[in-house]
Amino acid sequence: MPDRSIARLRTLPWDALAGLAPALEASLREVLAGAAAERVLDRFLRSRRDLDGRGRQAAAEAIFGVGLWRRRLRFHAGDAAPPLLLLASLLRDLSGRDDAERLCALPSGALPPPVAPPTELATRHSLPDWLAAILVREVGDEAPLLADALSLPGPVFLRVNRARIAPEALAARLAAEGIETRPTRLAPDGLEVLSPRPNLLALPAYREGLLEVQDEGSQLVGEAVGALPGETVLDLCAGAGGKTLQLAAAVGPTGAVHACDPDAARLARLRTRAGRAGAAVTIHGPEAPGGLLADRVLVDAPCSELGTLRRGPDLRFRIDPASFAALPALQLSILERAAGHVRSGGRLVYATCTLRREEDEEVARAFEERWPDFTRGDSPLRLWPHRHGTDGFFAASWARSRAKERTSSSVVSQEHMSRAPPQPMKS
Repeated sequence: MPDRSIARLRTLPWDALAGLAPALEASLREVLAGAAAERVLDRFLRSRRDLDGRGRQAAAEAIFGVGLWRRRLRFHAGDAAPPLLLLASLLRDLSGRDDAERLCALPSGALPPPVAPPTELATRHSLPDWLAAILVREVGDEAPLLADALSLPGPVFLRVNRARIAPEALAARLAAEGIETRPTRLAPDGLEVLSPRPNLLALPAYREGLLEVQDEGSQLVGEAVGALPGETVLDLCAGAGGKTLQLAAAVGPTGAVHACDPDAARLARLRTRAGRAGAAVTIHGPEAPGGLLADRVLVDAPCSELGTLRRGPDLRFRIDPASFAALPALQLSILERAAGHVRSGGRLVYATCTLRREEDEEVARAFEERWPDFTRGDSPLRLWPHRHGTDGFFAASWARSRAKERTSSSVVSQEHMSRAPPQPMKS
């Protein structure tokens, strides 16, 4: 039985590549040289506005597919195979097409004879060796399932803005606008989009602030903060504000939400999104005021972002794992900074979207050793793509004892607090 990611390839409209594949050669070469597949695809589609829907989908799947499956394709087609031969291998060896050479305008016999699929994890699932080792270390025998899940496109999830509409009412509204959804399994305010490739940002429901595009796992991290109506909440690494807006909906008009991030452009997007959602958010810039104390503080820390790899099919080959070494110290310093803003009896939540224990549980334990007045709450939240259908997330929480607060002496630079992923990954 093929992996789910391979089975999906066999359902795609590859016929639309006839006459189109040669035009993709330069784009495929760019991606294989390290350019971001999403940006390469955008440029290609802008240059070919004559393509119909099937042609656009086939082009996207070809660029993303060669970007993702390059290691597996070289196993079949040869280490020195040029881009169109790799695309032909994608069609024949993974998608089951017997007309792959014709679709790619290659001569008959250009592909080497077929061979049995590889069994070794990294080659079978087209992973860099360092990533395969992390998956095996973290989930053991489940590594093939996790690798398969990371090679599937992530579902589109929405968070309902309960301040304006109920989930059932939004689902009905979206159905009237031509978008089919169903309730998420785990997040109480989530909807999963079932309609293929919808233009959500053009919907009246989106423009009216009734929804936000937000992974179900991200929504569950927001839920873990436990914000209640009337409370004061600080989102210390807010980014563009998906969780910030979720927290604003939770505390309601009688509460207060404060947001910080060193990336001014992201905070500008948060300001726009908050206005559309009708959410009152106080934006401070890179740092929270020294005297600000909150009932709940969220640290959605900068991390290696390995839990979100399914959102960018070629990201695994553009990440430099050497950049990971500096992350735990950075994460701990931000967490300590956040601790100084938690009032007595308040709650501190530390979250990442990675799979590495060094950035998750080990950072949490290091924090506890240095801040004994914080007591760990429930078991950490741990979400896995292959188990839960969400992106990969970790979240730990602590309650602060009812004693005098102390201020962290950690100093975190604006660069360190950035949510931008390690180079050369691009967000």
